[in-house]
Amino acid sequence: MNETNTTIVRDVVCGMDLTGLPDLMTGEWNGTNVSFCGEGCRQRFFENPSKFQGEPLIKLRAVEKVFHLGLVEVPVLRGFDINIWEGDFVSIIGASGSGKSTVLNLIGLLDRPTRGTIFYKGSDVAIFSDEERAEFRSKTFGFVFQQYNLIPWLTAYENATLPLIFANRASLVEKLENMSIRLGLKERLTHRPFELSGGEQQRTALLRALANDPAVILGDEPTGNLDSETGKNILNILIELNRNEKKTLIIVTHDASIAEMADEIITVKDGRMLRDHHLHRKIYTGA
Repeated sequence: MNETNTTIVRDVVCGMDLTGLPDLMTGEWNGTNVSFCGEGCRQRFFENPSKFQGEPLIKLRAVEKVFHLGLVEVPVLRGFDINIWEGDFVSIIGASGSGKSTVLNLIGLLDRPTRGTIFYKGSDVAIFSDEERAEFRSKTFGFVFQQYNLIPWLTAYENATLPLIFANRASLVEKLENMSIRLGLKERLTHRPFELSGGEQQRTALLRALANDPAVILGDEPTGNLDSETGKNILNILIELNRNEKKTLIIVTHDASIAEMADEIITVKDGRMLRDHHLHRKIYTGA
């Protein structure tokens, strides 16, 4: 479709291109007819219309990602659009190979799109140089992965403070030490990863992710390797940071119980966002 000759109709909430799609939900606001991909986005909009009048914190537009395996091209994302609004908890779900982790890596500037644009507060960060991307990443995002990715010869404290060293933000050390108490790690900071349990390693990884006081926390199956109780505790902390400190939280997960706690669920299939994402309003009351 030639966008220069076609007026694009876009869901203001989730960012989906609605051009030519049937059975759109609509509603009137300030004398204007607004279209939505489904009831979830419509409900979110009319709960707080003013929130969706400005620029999304993060938006992807017509993003494509193609990987190369030898001479073979493997398309993973095929024109992906999304809006992420500041302070939201968004879960991204989908089958293995659907492209959901690729979306997270692109949002966090761990990878570059083959085509398309990635905006943060209206600025196209996809065109940043490697040095600009590294600096922006270190100051903006906190990453929590399924694999803890701790450096084995460093202590828990040294692992956690690495982002402060790279970003030259030593002023946040005291805040990090207070967070270590909150995470129950104060007495374990001098231990190396092999001396820590799986839950302690993941809490160390979370402490590292929070070291720079990031505006956005990105989690790729952050509780996937943990027992249910430890996983629930980690999730409690992430949701508390989202609800109380207004951190934007984006989690890729296979766990429906985690997804249902989010403000919005985004389903990825065959490299595209489906219209069946919907709003959940379950109150999280975990211990």
